[in-house]
Amino acid sequence: MKFSRRHFAKTTFLSATGLFFLPSCRALFIKSDTHNYDVPEALQKEMYQKALAIAKSKIRGGVNDPVFKKPFVDAAFSSNIFYWDTCFIACYAKYHQQELPIINALDNFYSLMDADGYICREYTKEGNPMWAKGHPVSMNPPLLAFAELELYSISQDKGRMEKVYPLLKKHFEYWVNNYRGDDKLFFNDALGSGMDNIDRFPENWQDDHTGIPMKNLHPEIFTYEGLNSVWNRQGRMVDTSAQMAFFAKNLIEIANIVNEEKDIEKYTAFYKETKDAINQLCWNDDDGFYYDLGYSKQIKRKHIGMFWVLLAEIIPGEKLPRFLAHLTNPDEFWRKIPVATTAADEKGFSPEGGYWKGSVWAPTNYMILRGLKKYNQTKTASRLAKQYYWAVAEVYKRTGTFWENYAPDFIDKGDSSRSDFCGWTGIVPIAIHKEFIKT
Repeated sequence: MKFSRRHFAKTTFLSATGLFFLPSCRALFIKSDTHNYDVPEALQKEMYQKALAIAKSKIRGGVNDPVFKKPFVDAAFSSNIFYWDTCFIACYAKYHQQELPIINALDNFYSLMDADGYICREYTKEGNPMWAKGHPVSMNPPLLAFAELELYSISQDKGRMEKVYPLLKKHFEYWVNNYRGDDKLFFNDALGSGMDNIDRFPENWQDDHTGIPMKNLHPEIFTYEGLNSVWNRQGRMVDTSAQMAFFAKNLIEIANIVNEEKDIEKYTAFYKETKDAINQLCWNDDDGFYYDLGYSKQIKRKHIGMFWVLLAEIIPGEKLPRFLAHLTNPDEFWRKIPVATTAADEKGFSPEGGYWKGSVWAPTNYMILRGLKKYNQTKTASRLAKQYYWAVAEVYKRTGTFWENYAPDFIDKGDSSRSDFCGWTGIVPIAIHKEFIKT
């Protein structure tokens, strides 16, 4: 297959079912964990400096660039620029804003935004959209407001917030106008959701040709086929809906900063509508878990996207213990390296990773850590941070670098994973280190 954003998805990207389901590998997981997961301070410092050096080495753009005239810190996956990668890079670049020009990286997307608020999730080095507008494959998790607040938490630059707030409002409205259903939930595309090869459609579903058809702008580069590519408006996604609720909460916070209190009522009402819809339609009380919807019925697939309800503060407190029991269950998400992106008891789970069929990713782990903090789950957050950080350190000791993702059932890189990835994996040695390890 031809490729672009995540070329390592390989044939799993086109498959209606997973390819790596190996139940016998559960024996690899230690269920009674007495490891303290301490990492020597000297190694912590080395990892921090190495990650910073890699991120600095990936800075590109400048006066000689035909499109991006200011230097910016890059996801460094390819010559394209990537929306949600950049937003998560902000989570650690916030601590080094003079060395890592993250503001310029965010501004690249604002400068390419259409008049109606559309921002493509990926642009070529020429500044052209990689994906056709009007199909959700062109949209990434709407995290620009989150990224701006990450930077503001350190810089306290009110002028920056005043500049970006109108742009963020317009981008929010584009999402609402194009991807929100009458049930107040949002639909998306598997690749657009950022979790490229996680199956989002109901089991045994066949294409009914009611999805939004996709126009491939770059068939010479990339082929997107299979059932995921035609499953979009037939369903609703918990992660996208929670992310939009989170977007509204972020806009409320920014509106307070820039003295635009008149907007707060609207975003508060939107947040409540979305939160209520997720809890009424996507919560399964028998299972104690949230599920996506397909044709108004729950799709019982367990993947990491459901944990966005933590960061968005969607889940009521009385439901929290049962929900978190799935997170900490070694037969589901809490594997040798937590957190697996596809639950281990799901068809298609890959012990080696299989990209999003199980691999452990820095952005989703960081999302969960920040969400656990919202609910004062400090013990679970500390346990997750230490075990994950330790595993990344162990692989670093052996390979001398950081990886795009890690294997859930081995202390190793994922089987489809780029090296020197800082990139969003810089979250681990910098942001997680600062916020959860060295406290």
